[in-house]
This record gives sequence, C-alpha cells and structure tokens, in this order.
Amino acid sequence: MDSKWELLGWGDAGWGDQLLHGFMMTIVVSLIAYAMSLTIGLLAALSKLSARRMLRGIANTYTTIVRSLPELLVILIVYFSLVGGAEKLLKSLGLVSDRFEFSGFWAAVVALAFVNGAFMTEVMRAGILAVPKGQTEAAEAIGMPRALLFRRIVLPQMLRHSVPGLGNLWLAITKESAVVAVLGTFNELLFTAYRAAGVTKEYGLFYSVVAAAFLLISLVSMAIIHRIEKRVGRGF
Repeated sequence: MDSKWELLGWGDAGWGDQLLHGFMMTIVVSLIAYAMSLTIGLLAALSKLSARRMLRGIANTYTTIVRSLPELLVILIVYFSLVGGAEKLLKSLGLVSDRFEFSGFWAAVVALAFVNGAFMTEVMRAGILAVPKGQTEAAEAIGMPRALLFRRIVLPQMLRHSVPGLGNLWLAITKESAVVAVLGTFNELLFTAYRAAGVTKEYGLFYSVVAAAFLLISLVSMAIIHRIEKRVGRGF
C-alpha cells in the first residue's frame, strides 16, 4: 500500500508534481477555451438575431454543423484540418518560416472553443430573446445608442436567464478538456495520468485520482455558479 502512495509523491519517485501540473493545465485550458467560446457565442448569437441574411446564414450553418457532429470528431477536424490548413496558408504566403507550427496548446484551446461556441450561441440567443422587447423599444425611442442599450438593458437581463446554461457549459468544457488528451499535444491531467498508469500499471490508482480531481473542479464550480445565480437574480 505504501508503495502505491509513493507513486503520488513529488520528485523522481512519484508522479504527484506532474499530476498537479496537469491539473493546473486543465484549469488553464478550460478557462481560456471558455472565454473564447463566450466571445464566439455572443457574436454568433447576435448574428443569428441580425437583420442581415448573410450573417444569419453563417451563424446558422456553424451551429447546425457543430451541434450535429460528435464533439471529438469536430475537435479532430479543427485540430488536423483547420489548424493544418492555416499553417500551410501562412507558409505559402511567406508570412512564416517553413518550420513554423502552431502551438499544440493553443490549437487544442481553439478546437475546444470552436465546439462549445456553438452551444454557447444558443444559450445566449435564448437569453437575449428573454429580454422584454418593450424595454429595448423604449430605449431606442429615447435615442439610447445600441452599445449602451446592450450594456445597460440587454446584458444584465440576458445573464439572469443564461447563467444556468452558461454554468453547465463551463462544467462541460472542464470535462471536455480531457478529450484533448487524444491529441497528445500537452500534458493535461488525463494525459498525464494515462502516461503514469502506462508506466506503473497502476491504472485504478491514477484514474481514481483524475476522477477525484474532476469531481473537485465540479463541486467548486457549482458553488461559484450558485453564488453568481443569486447575484444576477437578486430582486427576482
């Protein structure tokens, strides 16, 4: 039993320091991908509600395709096709050297954000549509600029309706960060545990540690989401 716990120690004899690094990488990847997916989702939601047919068509095509395909498949397509295509384009234009390669870390983050941006779009679109139309019409009638209208009227009420969905998507992204382990581009938590288990043959030990780590992330996240819900829903 002692020898098993020694495997979780620090230094050459254990994997504890590498697992901690993988845990931190999982948090960082999730946070950056979530911020990017929020941006993508907001832009796509506004495009779907736009009066311009071309913007609606692009946003509808994006959300339909991404939401219809398995998430792992989309991540693989984005990583190997879009990122690889972007590298070739930059090289052909002479903007980068022939040895240039996108960072595996950022490629994985973009792939995660691209997938979750489609789901974020629908959450935000529903939140915007939940804002009473009379309020926006009244603001327009008094000459309020669109940017100010969105910031003072639409955004606060949109958040009140969207926080549960946005919270669920955060939890989804933290779990999907483990999916990028198949890319093997950087040492996030699951990939680190996979390597450790392969070397030591202690699969139950390392995968149980990973499960406990993701459970901890979820419990802390749910507590924070609950506080945010109470904050944005005060007065209702």
